[in-house]
Amino acid sequence: MAERWEGANAPVSRLPSPVSRVNLFGMDRERLRARFAEIGEKPWRADQIMQWIYRRGVDDFGAMSNLAKDLRMRLEASCRVAPPELLGEQKSVDGTRKWVLKVGGGQAIETVFIPDKERGTLCISSQVGCAMDCSFCSTGQQGLNRNLDTAEIVAQVWFAAKALGGNFQTERVISNVVFMGMGEPLANYGAVLPAVKILQDDFGFGLSKRRVTVSTSGLVPFMDRLRQDVDTALAVSLHAPDDALRDELVPINRKYPVAELMDACRRYTAGRDHKMHIVYEYVMLDGVNDSPALARDLARLLNGMPAKVNLIPFNPFPETRYRRSKPEAIDAFAGILRGKNILATTRRTRGDDIDAACGQLVGKVHNKQKRRLSDIPVRAA
Repeated sequence: MAERWEGANAPVSRLPSPVSRVNLFGMDRERLRARFAEIGEKPWRADQIMQWIYRRGVDDFGAMSNLAKDLRMRLEASCRVAPPELLGEQKSVDGTRKWVLKVGGGQAIETVFIPDKERGTLCISSQVGCAMDCSFCSTGQQGLNRNLDTAEIVAQVWFAAKALGGNFQTERVISNVVFMGMGEPLANYGAVLPAVKILQDDFGFGLSKRRVTVSTSGLVPFMDRLRQDVDTALAVSLHAPDDALRDELVPINRKYPVAELMDACRRYTAGRDHKMHIVYEYVMLDGVNDSPALARDLARLLNGMPAKVNLIPFNPFPETRYRRSKPEAIDAFAGILRGKNILATTRRTRGDDIDAACGQLVGKVHNKQKRRLSDIPVRAA
């Protein structure tokens, strides 16, 4: 049965509460067009709504001047554009900004903006906490409370654009969005996929496929599904070139080992734009995974693949047993990769003075439910 949109002239007692109104942040163009068709409106009205919300940053239906007054009233009665509530904000000495955003139930997530000379990258969360339990990641040590819905994911981008004083039409402060905040994006596939579509939609945020990156610790079935469903950049949290070490650092490897993961990576890039490569994230841990021998093993593993290795100096957090690799060890590791014709860069640590660097996001996660690896779906049904 089609959902009913109550008219604005309905009795006050029958009007939906603000919370029960549909949050349009959660609807991609396909779903929004279908919804407009259900209520007898032209589907292209959905395109206009999306432009108002995402390109112009407008959350007041009354201000959407090219919509009929009756439609604006109906939207006001049954829909909402609900940005998250800000709980806290910090700004690093290097210009990085971190927002703590309320997502209900006493939970909070963290979203980080990293400015650079040629780009502005927004790192967004997809879950409240994370179940992957990667041993070097503070977020993974928090456990998992729940998945974010699409509206909560998309709203982070809208909120950040407004907070930074720009938009996605005349002043694009945010040029790149990466799903590298709290959570494993592909473990929340049903909400992440429409969020990616909204980010890339010409009537949405209008970002190109190379400027939206989904990161994964290696959920192979969902990597295959992502390739089929949307064209977007992919980052893989690798951190070790062999199963013995990766089992320790990234426990999901026990379910999807390195060989299986690499096969999925080959499938992901097959037939794509020749410039499309996978970014392999490799956190540098002193005396653990930073030896010259492991660098050579990594080069052999990636030989012939369209790959870029992003070496990430470890960012410490309370009670961790790891230490950051020495600069000379990182340089030597990168040099070996480059000598084997593997593109390698070292990520400059940003925002560590406000715990906003890679692997440091914790938010507020209560009633943690650490799922066993056996609970992770085997197939992307």
